[in-house]
Amino acid sequence: MVKHIRRLAMLTAAVTLSAGLAAHAGPLADAAVQAEKLAASGDAAKAHDLLRQAMSDFSQTLPLAIGKAVFVTKAPTGYAMYDPREGAVFKEGESLISYIEPIGLTWKDSATKGQLESHFTVDFDILNPKGDVLAGQKAFGDFTFTGHLRNQEIYSTLTIDVSGAPAGDYVLRFHFNDVNSGKSASVDQPFKIAGP
Repeated sequence: MVKHIRRLAMLTAAVTLSAGLAAHAGPLADAAVQAEKLAASGDAAKAHDLLRQAMSDFSQTLPLAIGKAVFVTKAPTGYAMYDPREGAVFKEGESLISYIEPIGLTWKDSATKGQLESHFTVDFDILNPKGDVLAGQKAFGDFTFTGHLRNQEIYSTLTIDVSGAPAGDYVLRFHFNDVNSGKSASVDQPFKIAGP
Protein backbone atom coordinates (compact mmCIF):
# COMPACT_ATOMS: atom_id res chain seq x y z
CA MET A 1 0.00 0.00 0.00
CA VAL A 2 2.82 2.42 0.92
CA LYS A 3 4.55 1.61 -2.39
CA HIS A 4 1.34 2.32 -4.29
CA ILE A 5 0.89 5.69 -2.53
CA ARG A 6 4.51 6.65 -3.29
CA ARG A 7 4.07 5.78 -6.99
CA LEU A 8 0.82 7.76 -7.12
CA ALA A 9 2.52 10.76 -5.46
CA MET A 10 5.44 10.57 -7.91
CA LEU A 11 3.04 10.31 -10.86
CA THR A 12 1.02 13.28 -9.58
CA ALA A 13 4.21 15.33 -9.15
CA ALA A 14 5.35 14.43 -12.68
CA VAL A 15 1.98 15.42 -14.18
CA THR A 16 1.97 18.68 -12.19
CA LEU A 17 5.53 19.47 -13.28
CA SER A 18 4.71 18.66 -16.89
CA ALA A 19 1.59 20.87 -16.81
CA GLY A 20 3.61 23.69 -15.23
CA LEU A 21 6.29 23.48 -17.90
CA ALA A 22 3.70 23.47 -20.67
CA ALA A 23 2.01 26.54 -19.17
CA HIS A 24 5.33 28.41 -19.15
CA ALA A 25 6.71 27.07 -22.44
CA GLY A 26 6.41 30.36 -24.33
CA PRO A 27 5.39 31.50 -27.80
CA LEU A 28 7.89 29.35 -29.70
CA ALA A 29 6.67 26.16 -28.05
CA ASP A 30 3.04 27.22 -28.59
CA ALA A 31 3.74 27.88 -32.27
CA ALA A 32 5.46 24.49 -32.61
CA VAL A 33 2.40 22.72 -31.16
CA GLN A 34 0.07 24.61 -33.51
CA ALA A 35 2.36 23.96 -36.48
CA GLU A 36 2.42 20.22 -35.75
CA LYS A 37 -1.39 20.19 -35.72
CA LEU A 38 -1.53 22.12 -39.01
CA ALA A 39 1.01 19.80 -40.63
CA ALA A 40 -0.86 16.73 -39.38
CA SER A 41 -4.06 18.10 -40.93
CA GLY A 42 -2.25 18.50 -44.27
CA ASP A 43 -1.54 22.24 -44.22
CA ALA A 44 2.26 22.22 -44.40
CA ALA A 45 2.47 25.72 -45.92
CA LYS A 46 0.51 27.29 -43.07
CA ALA A 47 2.56 25.32 -40.51
CA HIS A 48 5.78 26.61 -42.09
CA ASP A 49 4.52 30.22 -42.14
CA LEU A 50 3.45 29.99 -38.50
CA LEU A 51 6.89 28.75 -37.40
CA ARG A 52 8.67 31.36 -39.52
CA GLN A 53 6.57 34.17 -37.99
CA ALA A 54 7.18 32.83 -34.46
CA MET A 55 10.93 32.74 -35.08
CA SER A 56 10.78 36.23 -36.56
CA ASP A 57 9.00 37.56 -33.46
CA PHE A 58 11.38 35.70 -31.13
CA SER A 59 14.45 37.08 -32.92
CA GLN A 60 13.43 40.61 -31.93
CA THR A 61 13.91 39.67 -28.26
CA LEU A 62 17.49 38.44 -28.77
CA PRO A 63 20.58 40.56 -28.18
CA LEU A 64 22.76 41.21 -31.21
CA ALA A 65 25.28 38.37 -31.44
CA ILE A 66 27.36 36.46 -33.96
CA GLY A 67 26.05 32.96 -34.63
CA LYS A 68 28.83 31.73 -36.90
CA ALA A 69 32.13 33.13 -38.12
CA VAL A 70 34.42 31.01 -40.28
CA PHE A 71 37.14 31.52 -42.83
CA VAL A 72 36.00 30.20 -46.22
CA THR A 73 37.74 29.27 -49.45
CA LYS A 74 35.55 31.51 -51.65
CA ALA A 75 32.43 33.67 -51.46
CA PRO A 76 29.42 31.55 -50.47
CA THR A 77 26.52 31.01 -52.86
CA GLY A 78 23.89 31.60 -50.14
CA TYR A 79 23.06 31.31 -46.46
CA ALA A 80 24.92 28.32 -44.96
CA MET A 81 26.24 27.49 -48.46
CA TYR A 82 29.94 27.93 -47.93
CA ASP A 83 33.16 25.91 -48.14
CA PRO A 84 35.02 26.22 -44.83
CA ARG A 85 38.74 26.75 -45.09
CA GLU A 86 40.92 24.14 -43.40
CA GLY A 87 42.92 25.92 -40.75
CA ALA A 88 43.73 29.59 -40.43
CA VAL A 89 47.25 29.71 -41.86
CA PHE A 90 47.50 31.97 -44.92
CA LYS A 91 50.27 32.49 -47.45
CA GLU A 92 51.80 35.94 -47.83
CA GLY A 93 49.49 38.06 -49.99
CA GLU A 94 46.52 35.71 -49.61
CA SER A 95 43.21 37.44 -48.75
CA LEU A 96 41.12 36.48 -45.72
CA ILE A 97 37.54 35.63 -46.64
CA SER A 98 35.09 35.39 -43.72
CA TYR A 99 31.53 34.08 -43.69
CA ILE A 100 29.62 35.57 -40.74
CA GLU A 101 26.03 35.16 -39.53
CA PRO A 102 24.69 37.95 -37.30
CA ILE A 103 21.65 37.12 -35.15
CA GLY A 104 19.26 39.38 -33.25
CA LEU A 105 19.20 42.17 -35.86
CA THR A 106 16.52 44.82 -35.38
CA TRP A 107 13.99 45.39 -38.15
CA LYS A 108 11.94 48.54 -38.75
CA ASP A 109 9.40 49.68 -41.33
CA SER A 110 11.16 50.52 -44.59
CA ALA A 111 10.52 53.38 -46.99
CA THR A 112 8.81 50.81 -49.22
CA LYS A 113 5.27 50.42 -47.90
CA GLY A 114 4.54 47.06 -46.30
CA GLN A 115 8.19 46.02 -46.05
CA LEU A 116 10.71 45.80 -43.24
CA GLU A 117 14.36 46.78 -43.22
CA SER A 118 17.46 45.71 -41.33
CA HIS A 119 20.65 47.76 -41.59
CA PHE A 120 24.09 47.11 -40.11
CA THR A 121 27.67 48.18 -40.65
CA VAL A 122 30.86 46.23 -40.00
CA ASP A 123 34.16 47.60 -38.70
CA PHE A 124 37.34 45.56 -38.55
CA ASP A 125 40.59 45.60 -36.63
CA ILE A 126 43.73 43.51 -37.04
CA LEU A 127 45.48 42.91 -33.74
CA ASN A 128 48.70 41.28 -32.65
CA PRO A 129 48.53 38.47 -30.02
CA LYS A 130 49.00 41.07 -27.24
CA GLY A 131 45.84 42.88 -28.32
CA ASP A 132 47.45 45.93 -29.91
CA VAL A 133 45.47 47.24 -32.92
CA LEU A 134 47.73 47.25 -35.98
CA ALA A 135 45.18 48.28 -38.63
CA GLY A 136 41.46 48.75 -39.01
CA GLN A 137 38.60 50.48 -40.75
CA LYS A 138 35.20 51.78 -39.60
CA ALA A 139 32.11 50.94 -41.68
CA PHE A 140 34.21 48.63 -43.86
CA GLY A 141 30.95 46.86 -44.74
CA ASP A 142 27.47 48.42 -44.99
CA PHE A 143 24.50 46.06 -45.40
CA THR A 144 20.77 46.73 -45.79
CA PHE A 145 18.18 43.97 -46.15
CA THR A 146 14.60 44.79 -47.13
CA GLY A 147 11.73 42.32 -47.35
CA HIS A 148 8.24 41.31 -46.28
CA LEU A 149 9.41 39.51 -43.12
CA ARG A 150 12.26 39.61 -40.62
CA ASN A 151 14.51 37.23 -42.49
CA GLN A 152 16.76 35.23 -40.16
CA GLU A 153 18.95 33.76 -42.91
CA ILE A 154 21.32 36.71 -43.15
CA TYR A 155 25.04 36.48 -43.62
CA SER A 156 27.88 38.68 -44.72
CA THR A 157 30.98 37.83 -46.70
CA LEU A 158 33.94 40.00 -45.74
CA THR A 159 37.27 39.95 -47.57
CA ILE A 160 40.35 41.50 -45.97
CA ASP A 161 43.60 42.09 -47.88
CA VAL A 162 46.61 41.59 -45.61
CA SER A 163 49.28 41.72 -48.30
CA GLY A 164 52.44 43.33 -47.01
CA ALA A 165 51.91 42.13 -43.44
CA PRO A 166 54.92 40.22 -42.08
CA ALA A 167 54.71 36.54 -41.16
CA GLY A 168 53.28 35.95 -37.71
CA ASP A 169 50.17 35.46 -35.58
CA TYR A 170 47.26 37.92 -35.72
CA VAL A 171 43.61 38.33 -34.74
CA LEU A 172 40.97 39.63 -37.13
CA ARG A 173 38.19 41.30 -35.13
CA PHE A 174 34.88 42.30 -36.70
CA HIS A 175 32.47 44.69 -34.97
CA PHE A 176 28.86 44.42 -36.21
CA ASN A 177 26.83 47.58 -35.57
CA ASP A 178 23.02 47.40 -35.80
CA VAL A 179 22.05 50.83 -37.15
CA ASN A 180 18.38 50.42 -36.15
CA SER A 181 19.06 49.64 -32.47
CA GLY A 182 22.54 51.04 -31.83
CA LYS A 183 23.65 47.63 -30.51
CA SER A 184 27.01 46.05 -31.37
CA ALA A 185 28.56 42.59 -31.31
CA SER A 186 32.12 41.50 -32.01
CA VAL A 187 33.81 38.30 -33.10
CA ASP A 188 37.51 37.36 -33.26
CA GLN A 189 39.13 35.14 -35.88
CA PRO A 190 42.74 34.27 -35.03
CA PHE A 191 44.93 33.65 -38.08
CA LYS A 192 48.56 33.25 -39.05
CA ILE A 193 50.55 34.46 -42.02
CA ALA A 194 53.14 31.84 -42.93
CA GLY A 195 56.71 32.78 -43.70
CA PRO A 196 58.24 32.26 -47.18
